[in-house]
Amino acid sequence: MARKLTEEDARNALHDHLINIGQAARNKYGPHIDLNTMFRILDDRAIVRYAVGLRFDSEPLRPGEFAFAQRLGERSQDGYCLFVHPCFENQPEILPLLIAYHIVDINYGDLSTSADAEIFGATLLGMDVEEYYLALCAAADSIPPSGGMNDEI
Repeated sequence: MARKLTEEDARNALHDHLINIGQAARNKYGPHIDLNTMFRILDDRAIVRYAVGLRFDSEPLRPGEFAFAQRLGERSQDGYCLFVHPCFENQPEILPLLIAYHIVDINYGDLSTSADAEIFGATLLGMDVEEYYLALCAAADSIPPSGGMNDEI
């Protein structure tokens, strides 16, 4: 009799898959992944399932959010726009960290968690997960307050 798969089995399979994809991308494009390399990764459908454009615009972002991937149409196949806070536009060394975090959401949507995004990003960039998480937190903490109505929670 076949064993029934559990939610934990699915989570473990996704975890392993994310590490494998992250490592395969790192092997193909690394070891140093800068912004130009990240754009090549975004164009590689073996790594990023759907087309992604990048736009520096804080309008769709919540307070403290460094980036947000928005689907461009009804279906994921229509592609995504990754809105990145404009304060990072002239920080190309930070952008690969921010972009890598959102690849999991673009590929897997609601099936993925922040922990999945951290595992993938850390693997892709050759970092320890805790180190990657702290770098993301530092980036989010560096966003200047806009003083506008969007800052209210």
